[in-house]
Amino acid sequence: QVQLVESGGGLVQPGGSLRLSCAASGSTSSISVMAWFRQSPGKERQFVSALFRANRPYYADSVKGRFTISRDGAKNTLYLQMNSLKPEDTAVYYCAADRNLILSSLSNSNAYDYWGQGTQVTVSS
Repeated sequence: QVQLVESGGGLVQPGGSLRLSCAASGSTSSISVMAWFRQSPGKERQFVSALFRANRPYYADSVKGRFTISRDGAKNTLYLQMNSLKPEDTAVYYCAADRNLILSSLSNSNAYDYWGQGTQVTVSS
């Protein structure tokens, strides 16, 4: 089993920055893909970013150039650096992981076996 715990969310003004963390524990050596999703009230869960095999990064068009995904292998921690934040970035952000997900399923939330509890990000003046 794999456990994921997100942290780092909070309230920030438009144009500001936040850095989210996702701490993984359990059978972490079996994980091949880690990702970030987000969900706002009344909307579907949306793909944000992922690290595929060999830590290859992928981004949704809406965050490309503003967000950066990375991983600290020694501490089994995934990060999402969020810059130039916009009100439409407001959501609960979830960390996700999977053992053998293929590239064509990277943005499909139903393909991931492991999920964190989420952390709230609010962008408002």
